[in-house]
Amino acid sequence: MAMHRVRVLPKEFEFDAQEGETLLRAAERAGIRLPSSCRNGTCRTCLCGSDGGPVRYLVEWPGLSFDERLAHDVLPCVAVAEGDITLFAPAARKLPPA
Repeated sequence: MAMHRVRVLPKEFEFDAQEGETLLRAAERAGIRLPSSCRNGTCRTCLCGSDGGPVRYLVEWPGLSFDERLAHDVLPCVAVAEGDITLFAPAARKLPPA
């Protein structure tokens, strides 16, 4: 199974996302909380920047404007990494141990 390295700035968190796994789910599996709400790409709570690493979306048209797509903004709740990527998510934090 392919894995892609995800880095979250400015906190310097890192984790692997499995092939087909959303960035949000991979972060949670790694014990990292990214802001989220709807989990279907419409509320934009999870919106964050990226370095332009390749992603594909699980929904036909996520809640991103054309300009946001050009700026490499990402909705991690419906984005799947197709290569290594860096996310800019200042509100990210470590989850308490389960």
